Amino acid sequence: MEAARASALGRGIRLEILTIAWMLIEACVAVGAGIVARSVLLTAFGIDSIVELLSGIVLFRLLTGRSGETAATRISAVLLILLCAYVLLFSIAGLLFRIEPESSLAGIAVSAIAVVAMPVLAQRKRRVNAVLQSPALRADIAESISCAYLAAMTLFGLVVSTLTGLWWIQYLAALGLLAWLVPEAREALHESSPPGGSAADLPGDRGGEE
Repeated sequence: MEAARASALGRGIRLEILTIAWMLIEACVAVGAGIVARSVLLTAFGIDSIVELLSGIVLFRLLTGRSGETAATRISAVLLILLCAYVLLFSIAGLLFRIEPESSLAGIAVSAIAVVAMPVLAQRKRRVNAVLQSPALRADIAESISCAYLAAMTLFGLVVSTLTGLWWIQYLAALGLLAWLVPEAREALHESSPPGGSAADLPGDRGGEE
């Protein structure tokens, strides 16, 4: 049993390293391309990737027996609240003042890769968690699925606006992201509130497994 748990833990750590590396690339490309294209949709996707990156770092620290969850959770909560405000205000302003975002091939590429890659990562993490039974890893799996939905919405908005010239589609798609972002922000805010304890619910743990 311990051998299976140790093996699953090793796979979990490798998957989390892969997640962190991809989220770093995704965040840099999406935010950079979003700023260049004046795309609220793409920039919002990139900022959410930063939140996912923080979550991945937290889980990596838990898997390797370290802590530091509380500070990262608080940062994530603040980022998500600011992101919701940014999406709402800038989308409305963009529609009112007819600020037309440009097309972005880099944005289309990074969101298309995320649509395919994140469900695959989530599935592999599920197999690992079948052994570890970690609530933290279960939450991370849900975030990977959420990232895939956000990527799909982003990809839809970018492709439709590029093919049809209907620039306002991007703003509507950005507002559609709020269906995921607002619950994420509420949950992160809730998790950052309790004073105490977190996080060592994982691996071969400090003797907590009965």
